[in-house]
Amino acid sequence: MKNYNYQGTYVHSNRILHTPSEFARENLLYLQEIGQVHARQPHISTHPDLASYLFIIVLSGSGRLSYLGEEYKLSRGDCVLINCKNEYFHESSDDLWTIRWIHFYGPTAPGIYRKYMERGGEVLFHPETMGDFVNCWEKLFELAASDDHIKDMRINEHLSALCCLLMAESWHPESRIPGKERQSLLEIQKYLKDHLSEKITLTMLSEKFYVNKYYLTRLFRNEYGLTVGSYLLQTRISHAKELLRFSGLSIEEISERCGITPLYYFSRIFKQVEGISPRDYRKKWR
Repeated sequence: MKNYNYQGTYVHSNRILHTPSEFARENLLYLQEIGQVHARQPHISTHPDLASYLFIIVLSGSGRLSYLGEEYKLSRGDCVLINCKNEYFHESSDDLWTIRWIHFYGPTAPGIYRKYMERGGEVLFHPETMGDFVNCWEKLFELAASDDHIKDMRINEHLSALCCLLMAESWHPESRIPGKERQSLLEIQKYLKDHLSEKITLTMLSEKFYVNKYYLTRLFRNEYGLTVGSYLLQTRISHAKELLRFSGLSIEEISERCGITPLYYFSRIFKQVEGISPRDYRKKWR
């Protein structure tokens, strides 16, 4: 893969254009372009209406981003994630910037980005430590320039790592939960796991742990990305799968131990979640 260095009036850039395999396009997160640019003069860059997601790291200097009618001031240490189907442009200020960028896409990318935004991910954020993002960019740049025979698989791995970093840094950055409240959530989480067979309601939890149920709902969603009810259902179904595979209990007994009763309701909910009945799941996995 050729590394394109460009010395121009407005920028000095170093970029790699990557053409993924058909397999990668159909199945993986894949790289489209990766590079670094140092502005020689203030300039504007825009590529709207692309099937692409753009991640930017500002290494030095400053500039601005216009995206979906909003203006964002960018400076050293800032990161950006946008959907390039939308109208946007970014430009360096007189304090000429150096930025690194990644254009990527894939069949799962829209869903990942949609979840990112639903959970409170921001267009612009400032991570506490830049090192992990810089390391991820460097690994992807090195891979894009390589002749690795499984390059697309490795690129997928590191783009997945980038998405994990984005989620960890940007989900609800305004609501970091204090230590005391986080400890309460851990106690509630443990209680849910230890009492799966029992009827559990928000009202009961709020009374037991001395927390307003509406505040509990917001804290729980911010911390775990799920409502208490959704988390409890996931945990119950996971426990049911363990018992179906590794115990001799009847399906009715399993439904009672998991707190999803009566049996017909357990069977219906299990099939909604897993796409298969409890009986067929047991046959398939044992």
